[in-house]
Amino acid sequence: MDSIGIGLIGTGFMGKCHALAYRSVKAVFGDVPAPRLEVLCDVPAAKAEKMAGEFGFARSTDDWRQLVDDPSVDLVCITTPNKSHKDMAAAALSAGKHVHLEKPMALTLGDAKALTALAETAGSRTIVGYNYLHNPAIQHARQLIADGAIGRIVHFRGMVDEDYQADPDLPWTWRATKADAGLGTLGDLGCHLISLAAWLAGPIESLVAETRTVHATRPLPDAGGERRLVENEDVASALITFEKGVHGIVSTSRSAWGRKNSIMLEIHGTDGMITFDQERLNELRLYQNRGPKAEQGFKTILSGPAHPPYDRFVPAAGHQLGFNDLKVIEAHAFLTAIANGHAAYPSFSDALHFEAVIHAIAESGETGQRVRI
Repeated sequence: MDSIGIGLIGTGFMGKCHALAYRSVKAVFGDVPAPRLEVLCDVPAAKAEKMAGEFGFARSTDDWRQLVDDPSVDLVCITTPNKSHKDMAAAALSAGKHVHLEKPMALTLGDAKALTALAETAGSRTIVGYNYLHNPAIQHARQLIADGAIGRIVHFRGMVDEDYQADPDLPWTWRATKADAGLGTLGDLGCHLISLAAWLAGPIESLVAETRTVHATRPLPDAGGERRLVENEDVASALITFEKGVHGIVSTSRSAWGRKNSIMLEIHGTDGMITFDQERLNELRLYQNRGPKAEQGFKTILSGPAHPPYDRFVPAAGHQLGFNDLKVIEAHAFLTAIANGHAAYPSFSDALHFEAVIHAIAESGETGQRVRI
């Protein structure tokens, strides 16, 4: 396979991120089929045509089904609002396309399960956009854990916060409805945290949680002060138990003033601790209970060429990777899986576990009961 045709649905924040990734991946890595940017879809048609020119796609359309059916498209990237994910992904799989889907997979766990079942029979490759998993610092943390650098893991703490819904007077949008967005902060942010927890500490067995809607209503745009109900959660927290017996605490908020893209992790072990903060994504902190007590303390590990694939972007430490670079690494992992005929991570079946956990948090938040995954 010398090349692979890319179709992109959606041109917002993540749509542009995908376009940049597939334009850059061959130049950065060199060892994958060359992406051909074939078709871009958005509405209205004039916008799709404009963005296709900016992003470098050969053609544009305002009909996503036309994109899915286009014979030049081998891989469909779906970066649209949550409500459309399931139908678009299902159509792409049924058409024999590989699918790069942004999270969440679907609005409900039942729909996510159905989509996963379809992917398992379709024969196409799938990946879900958990690009934080592909950070070289996170990969190094996983290796340190596997090597026993902090002993046996005993506790996991994590939180993911942003402030994009902190202002009570921010206008109401589709993100406030279960019919359009599904879950709130759990679907937007919490799933990223769960993906990291599972990657570093293993699958989650059960949990008990609380959820809250901080701002019960929001003003409708241009409606003279009329307000509409917010149907999903702004804040969620859970006590979790991993299959390996590790205990943990996770928390997420989309109403946390001052937090822009804050994912904070602590992995506690019998011989030390690893910490990470996504807002300083090129740094990992390691504490090891070794040597003279007077000299013990956290050390900061700065990402560099010794932490692949950082070296494919820049040959010198301290120059740093960014958010969009993580999507390039994700695109490389997906193209490699397609070329070599193996599963990518996280595939739909992998990501189903993350979505099962966030829906369990929502369920426990409503019932007050511990939920098994």
